[in-house]
Amino acid sequence: MNREEIISTVKEFLSEEFEVEKSIIEPQANLKETLDLDSLDYVDLVVVIEENFGFKVTGEDFVGVATFDDFYTLVEKKLAEKK
Repeated sequence: MNREEIISTVKEFLSEEFEVEKSIIEPQANLKETLDLDSLDYVDLVVVIEENFGFKVTGEDFVGVATFDDFYTLVEKKLAEKK
């Protein structure tokens, strides 16, 4: 899966799960603020990542993830490790 496919997939499930317009999911936008995430929402985020990409993430994986671009990089890295 290339980065464009990752971005497309992420936008799709985030817009559905967190009920936001895909158009506001921009690379430099703040993930937490844009999706209005609280600690329980992060649990939901972990679940949808596992369902959509088939790998596990932990709270430590989110250290340093501030923007959607950071999030896409995390997914890319985890998919590469999975191979």
